[in-house]
Amino acid sequence: MRARPMLLAIVMVALSGVIGAAQYGHPLKGTWSGDWGPNKETRHRLLLELHWDGKAITGTINPGPNAVPLQKASVEPSTWNVRFEAEGKGPSGATIRYLVEGKIENLGSYRRVLIGTWTQGAERGDFRLTRN
Repeated sequence: MRARPMLLAIVMVALSGVIGAAQYGHPLKGTWSGDWGPNKETRHRLLLELHWDGKAITGTINPGPNAVPLQKASVEPSTWNVRFEAEGKGPSGATIRYLVEGKIENLGSYRRVLIGTWTQGAERGDFRLTRN
């Protein structure tokens, strides 16, 4: 009789790990940090906050006083290629367009990586973000 409660406890502990792992949600959901730039010497710090409501990806580039909300966001689940578009005000007050095209790498890892091409106004470069 004592074996059953012990077996039940072991099964419950094992299942809690599976349930906990399932709580991560969509692979893009979360805060991503890293940098982008036109070359190895010129880099700009970057924070990207992404959400998933079960239907659509939404998010913000550099949350805070100068935050830029994403206007369009898409992901191709078969390849995990992503595309984000946004428009915001620069320091001078001029409108800046953003185009982000990339791919999720290390998909099975909690600290997955998003890499690709970042275009901000007339500047274009590569970017690398890691999910925090």
